[in-house]
Amino acid sequence: MTLAEFKSIFDQYRTPIKNFLYYKSGDLDQSEDLTQDVFIKLWDKRDEIQMDTVKSYLYTIANNMLLNKIRHDKVVINFAEKNKNQQEEYSPEFQLEEKEFKEELEQVIGAMPEKQREVFLMNRIEEMTYKEIADRLELSVKAVEKRMHGALGHLREHIKYKI
Repeated sequence: MTLAEFKSIFDQYRTPIKNFLYYKSGDLDQSEDLTQDVFIKLWDKRDEIQMDTVKSYLYTIANNMLLNKIRHDKVVINFAEKNKNQQEEYSPEFQLEEKEFKEELEQVIGAMPEKQREVFLMNRIEEMTYKEIADRLELSVKAVEKRMHGALGHLREHIKYKI
């Protein structure tokens, strides 16, 4: 697709795509933003586009982008509501203690022997099983268990904050 063809398609379909998105979303600003995104995606895929199917392609892109935006907005709203409720439930003292505990925990993990820290983070952060860790590090499961036991012992020994 040449620049002239793209400009022609843009001039022909910009308003109908914007109206389609506005009709589906009820938000004029959002429909204008998504319309721009639709044409950016069209430009990015210009070498793969067949001119006889460009109209249906544009509407498919527009619909998918709107659905993705709606899904994303729901996640953002749910996260904000969850965090709002959590922040309101906790006193400033609790929040300060939690921050201090997290900082101390990071320091203790940082001071942990490297082999123990590696296994601990793979298990607790990456949520890998002992078997997966053993396969990745080319160790036996028993060796992973031993390193994890050492890591947990290190945490118990060095964490001052007791719950």
